[in-house]
Amino acid sequence: MASPVNPPRGMRDFLPAEKARRERALGTIKEVYARHGFDEIETPVVEDFARLHSGMGGDNEKLAYSILKRGLSEEDLADAAEASDALRLADLGLRFDLTVPLARFYASHRGELPTVFRSLQTGPVWRAERPQKGRYRQFVQCDIDILGERGPLAELELISATTAALDALGLSGTTVRINDRRILTRLLASWGVEEHFGERALITIDKLDKVGVDGVVAELGELGLPTDSIADSLHALGAAGWDLFDGPDGAPAWLDVPAYEHLLALRAALPEVELVFDPTLVRGMGYYTGTIFEIAHPGSGSSVAGGGRYDGMIGRFLGVDVPAVGFSIGFERILDLLPVDADEGRGGVVLVHDPAAAPEQVLAAKRTLLESAPRVRMERRPRNLKGILGAAAAAGYSSFATLGADGVLGEQRPLDL
Repeated sequence: MASPVNPPRGMRDFLPAEKARRERALGTIKEVYARHGFDEIETPVVEDFARLHSGMGGDNEKLAYSILKRGLSEEDLADAAEASDALRLADLGLRFDLTVPLARFYASHRGELPTVFRSLQTGPVWRAERPQKGRYRQFVQCDIDILGERGPLAELELISATTAALDALGLSGTTVRINDRRILTRLLASWGVEEHFGERALITIDKLDKVGVDGVVAELGELGLPTDSIADSLHALGAAGWDLFDGPDGAPAWLDVPAYEHLLALRAALPEVELVFDPTLVRGMGYYTGTIFEIAHPGSGSSVAGGGRYDGMIGRFLGVDVPAVGFSIGFERILDLLPVDADEGRGGVVLVHDPAAAPEQVLAAKRTLLESAPRVRMERRPRNLKGILGAAAAAGYSSFATLGADGVLGEQRPLDL
């Protein structure tokens, strides 16, 4: 019986055309970020198990892939399983995001970095998800972060650079939803949510765009909360936007006014960006401490980018507080939204050589073509040229040239002839 030849569930192979498309998109994003002053770094795909499970990764920690220690015996496995002690089995794990590795990186290299460090990091991450459409176990993240800047300039730079990157990809019509975790905390308190229920309540509110007000209220009702007043509050908040101060009673009592005024200042500084205040925006990660934001696109039912301020994370490594804020583009999501350019990635010559041509003649002809062509693919001449020329056209090549058995190189001709 033949062995399975498909990749593991939730992981994918990419054929050359799709791989090229992904690299072009990633290259555009990185080029824009570099212009905005972000410096690219690279971290290992593996981190210490204890660091990945230190409480900084939220629910993603439950999805982390662990790497078994070397030399474990059957007795070791049995003892650890009986004690439910994963740390006795694994000392390393695959990264589930790029933020935890960045915090460790900064703690390791702080003395070699600028006082305010603008980081760009891209690469694959792994989560033991249940595979489904649009949700994979291995996927690419594309993050920018600013470490060491306490003021609003950090948020402004991140929002400006990320919207510029999406614009460069052709993704127009985006909207930036923005909120602050301090506002959320006071909103929950106004509903009577006790502190030990806070995280569960936030997870429920985060489902608002999926289950609606009724679904959220029903789940919060299971905590013994007053569902009628919460429903009224959610309906009012959905219509308020930036007009919370404009009601007859002024700002609601639960609003954290300094945090809200900070958001207003961001809005005033970014007139070119459609910034929408959403007091129910949660963002799933528990490490956020202040401003949080997401970017929506009319072609996607989910956010295409998101992030926020996480001032408390890096201090866990250094023992000294370091302000930090980051923005991550949902790279896998935006690929399906990118406009199709018929000429994108086209160019190059296919060198169709006679089987009898000497290898050194074929190589010399390739060198000649490379002097003016962006790329050259060599193909041995078959009886029928149609197949290989059609495949070359589909791969983005635009012309071809033939090399005879005598080593004479013919003129280039377009592939659409």
